[in-house]
Amino acid sequence: MLTSTKSKNFFRLFSSYSILTLMTIIIIYPLLWTVGASFNPGNSLISTSIIPANPTLDHYKELFAGKESLPYVQWYLNSLKISIFTMIGTVICVSFTAYAFSRFRFKGRKNALTLFLLLQMIPQFSALIALFVLAQILGMMNSHWLLILLYIGGLIPMNTYLMKGYMDSIPMDLDESAKIDGASNTRIFFQIIMPLSKPMLAVVAMLGFTGPLGDFVLSSVILRNSEAYTLPIGLYNLVNEVMGASYTTFAAGAILISIPIAIIFILLQKNFVSGLTAGGTKG
Repeated sequence: MLTSTKSKNFFRLFSSYSILTLMTIIIIYPLLWTVGASFNPGNSLISTSIIPANPTLDHYKELFAGKESLPYVQWYLNSLKISIFTMIGTVICVSFTAYAFSRFRFKGRKNALTLFLLLQMIPQFSALIALFVLAQILGMMNSHWLLILLYIGGLIPMNTYLMKGYMDSIPMDLDESAKIDGASNTRIFFQIIMPLSKPMLAVVAMLGFTGPLGDFVLSSVILRNSEAYTLPIGLYNLVNEVMGASYTTFAAGAILISIPIAIIFILLQKNFVSGLTAGGTKG
């Protein structure tokens, strides 16, 4: 009986580690190829290898050479600008919206939550024509600020549900005790609810930052000027040309995109996992 139990435990442990190892290989293998390609000489992927025989930094130097045909630094700054302001705007809007839905009961509350749920089911690209016409009417083609507002609006419904679920888990007794002491709703929000919601705020901030940084579809509709491009659009143009495609330079540029994401993730790591888990199970 004891031998049978040990065998089952060993099999379960072996199966778990096998699955984890397989998933790790699936995730890391393409990343290693991208890193290897960025250090390979030439522009084609045909002659590249995961471990370059003659590694070179020419592709990274080309990105920062300041050529008019490849304003990589400008694209990078554009992407960071859009991502940072989207993150800040999303955290502010979602915090107020989730607090209102979590702590107040008002007419139309259930209908508004249902509307938020329905908005999550509609793919973003289904509204591209309307957004393009809107940008032209407002005269805001190539406007980063219009793009930021669109990103914030698109992130509010899903993140509101996550944040509301987390705030619902915070006891109402804290609010009532604070009100007895004379605290207003605004003070309760800033001094009690927000500090206790740090894990979920980290999740919302992470989603608000990484979403715009990797978006291509919406940004390519609004941004038509090379100087206004974000990294996904600019890098796509590197491999879009039939005769002048540079896949190795594209790989170098793609690797550098991951740096700000890694920094944000490290800064928010302590709260990120707990917040994401709690937001999906509570409320």
